[in-house]
Amino acid sequence: MFNQLTILGRSATQLVFGSIALAAVTLISLYIHSPFAATAFAYLVVIMLFSLMGSFIATSVLSIVSVAASVYLFIPSTFSLRIDDPKNLLVVVAFLTASIIGTHLIGKARHERDAAREVAAKLRHSTAELHDREKRWRAIFEHNPVMYFMVDEAGTVLNVNTFGASQLGYAPAELVGLSVLKVFQEEDREVVRKCIEECLTNIGQSHTWDIQKVRKDGSVLWVRENAKAMLWADDKPIVLIACEDITERKRTEFALQRSEAHLEQAQELSHTGSFGWNTATGEVFWSKENFRIFDYDPEKTIPTPQHVLDRTHPEDRASVQAILDRASQGQDFDHEYRLLMPDGSVKHIHALARATRTASGDIEFVGAATDITAAKQTEQQLRRSEAYLADAQQLSHMGTWSWDCHRRCFAYRSAEVNRLFGLDPDEPVSLETIRSRIHPDDLALTQEVQRQAIEQKAGNFEYDFRIRLPDGAIRHIHSVAHAVLGSDGVTVELIGTHMDVTEQHAARERLENTLAALRESEQRFRDYAETASDWLWETGPDHLVTHLSEHASAVGILASGVIGLPRWEIACDVDEEPEKWRQHRATLEAHLPFRDLIYRAVNKTGSAFYVRTSGKPFFDLAGNFLGYRGVSTDITARIRADQAEQELRKAQADLAHVTRVTTLGELTASIAHEVNQPLAAIISNADACLGWMGRETPDLPAARRSVDWIIEDAIRASEVVRRVRALAKKGEIEMVPLDINDVAKEVIGLVTRELVNHQVTLRTKFAPTLPTVLGDRVQLQQVIINLVMNGIEAMHTIGDRKRELTIQSSMDDKGRVQLSVTDCGAGIADEDIDRILDPFFTTKSSGLGMGLSICRSIVQAHGGRLSIVRKQEPGATFQFVLPVVS
Repeated sequence: MFNQLTILGRSATQLVFGSIALAAVTLISLYIHSPFAATAFAYLVVIMLFSLMGSFIATSVLSIVSVAASVYLFIPSTFSLRIDDPKNLLVVVAFLTASIIGTHLIGKARHERDAAREVAAKLRHSTAELHDREKRWRAIFEHNPVMYFMVDEAGTVLNVNTFGASQLGYAPAELVGLSVLKVFQEEDREVVRKCIEECLTNIGQSHTWDIQKVRKDGSVLWVRENAKAMLWADDKPIVLIACEDITERKRTEFALQRSEAHLEQAQELSHTGSFGWNTATGEVFWSKENFRIFDYDPEKTIPTPQHVLDRTHPEDRASVQAILDRASQGQDFDHEYRLLMPDGSVKHIHALARATRTASGDIEFVGAATDITAAKQTEQQLRRSEAYLADAQQLSHMGTWSWDCHRRCFAYRSAEVNRLFGLDPDEPVSLETIRSRIHPDDLALTQEVQRQAIEQKAGNFEYDFRIRLPDGAIRHIHSVAHAVLGSDGVTVELIGTHMDVTEQHAARERLENTLAALRESEQRFRDYAETASDWLWETGPDHLVTHLSEHASAVGILASGVIGLPRWEIACDVDEEPEKWRQHRATLEAHLPFRDLIYRAVNKTGSAFYVRTSGKPFFDLAGNFLGYRGVSTDITARIRADQAEQELRKAQADLAHVTRVTTLGELTASIAHEVNQPLAAIISNADACLGWMGRETPDLPAARRSVDWIIEDAIRASEVVRRVRALAKKGEIEMVPLDINDVAKEVIGLVTRELVNHQVTLRTKFAPTLPTVLGDRVQLQQVIINLVMNGIEAMHTIGDRKRELTIQSSMDDKGRVQLSVTDCGAGIADEDIDRILDPFFTTKSSGLGMGLSICRSIVQAHGGRLSIVRKQEPGATFQFVLPVVS
């Protein structure tokens, strides 16, 4: 209400003083005869000045009064409010518009100025308040005995308190603006970077970690950092980090951990586990090494004395139980026993414990269990090694010895030396005894070698001599020894070995005998080669024949006719097979071995013969190519046999074609029915089409359907004719990937009428997913048709049961595709089963006995097998298997 009265008073004041000012302008303008435009401008200036007082209504009233006064008094016309001159009208309109707009703008500017003053006043108040608050918090921040850091998202230090900076040996200004990573060790900086990134990822969440910081002087201290990221005034994230000095705590922890680790490592290295046992409460403590020794899981096992007994070897369990019983009475124990581990291994344990009294008077044992398995094994290995050494010396006939040069006797001799010399190990041996054992012819040499070894004092010396034993036997000895010098540089001892090489001498003699036998064997091989049916050849580095054995003449090849010629000039099929000879010559130029090259040549009588040859390059010691050596064989008979076999296969194919044509003759009725059905449908649909077309208004959709049916039936008839032509056609075998189910379904289409005529029900059991086989579609169809027709004929005389034929496809246990045809006819007699597939064998009165034989040949040519399955029920099952396409 007060504000409204203030505004009203201000408007009235503005209106009164404004009217007075306008009246003064009017009088002055009239006095000086001012033109209308100048007066209007003066009015506008007055209105603009008084509009600063802020009342838009008063300013509007003054504008209207000014317009009326100027029109009435200064426009040259009769004193009225009418304006005739358009220019004056334009001035009036411009004056009125400028006054209103100017008044509005001045009022708005004045309002914004007042609002700005209020905001400025509030801001000064808030700034002062914020400054006071900042001083209080800065005092808290600076004097809080905790290290504080403030960093931005890049890791740059924005602020650090005095306490934190001084704790690191810096002034705050030295750290502000630097990367916070500077106060961390090089290897920890990546961890710090990831921790800051995690804080920035989870704004507002606290994160804590322990880490080392580096002081300015290079020393380190451990701190526990508690960090949280928050958004700053400009919505930029910052990270606040409070650091607690935990250096002393960490040192204590590390010292404890180091002590525990040292103890644990010491126990692990010494294989010694510590334990404690309170006999009154039964409480048992085991160290980690104790669990490892006894092979128990410390996470799952609470140790008891029974756990020790469970692991104790059955032979030692009674003694361990007795020691535990005495220990429960307070008696110390120190004993060894064995453990039988779950994997069957055995450990040797040395357990030692001392009894103490607790404050409550209970008996408590503190002791250690040491795994002494390694020591036991070492002891056993040492014994074994000594035994092995003795056995090795005995097996190798090598004895070791040491000769005392001052006393002139053995300081040491192994058992094998005693055996070699035939000495008694329990009796001392004199120098004369040893010399008596050496062969008289070798004694002087032996003494001279030993004398030189003593004088030269360095290096090994070797010599051979013979021993003559009391029974007259001679042994050959190889000796290796070296001198041992005393502190005065004089030889004090000779140490060496004696090896019995008697067998080596015998082996050398045997080797010489063997070499003689080898030379004899070589001559024998040469004799064999010269009498063999194959012939040997040799060519030089230019691939010209340099040698031909005499056996080549057996096939009509004369050495005089081929020496100096290359192989491709001897052969007469070079023009017929150029690629074969090109590859052969490339092999020769590459100096590679070749095998089983077959070519045709002409012998001295002009007859063609076939040769299979293999060769291998040979080189001198420097690696220079010298030529080829090889062997050739006359294979004319085999080639002729292969050609005869091909003729036989051609005859079999012709016979199979005749059989197919004969079978087609038997299927004439079925084939005619299969063709007549679609032909009859074609005629019927054609008549219907003419009828639809002959209407007064032709029914084109119905006629189009009839034509579509005609096309479908024509395709059916064409497919039947195609299959019949394929069976009747005599052509080359075409091996292609086939689905045996599709082949069988095409056959069913040809024999369906035959099944109906003979009142045979067909059942099919086709496996849904079979791999493809590689075969000739026509020949496989011939096999299936023959088996089906045989099955139909086998059931011709059956009247007491349903005639049923089953065609089934499957996979056998060897991964091959299998198809079987089963009938329920009279079956096959046992005496005929083994001959039913033989040529010219038949049980029919009018049969030739070639159908099943041809089927077997076709299946075998496909890599498969045709067989008869023996079954108990009536009828017979013929099946064949085919390999799948790999």
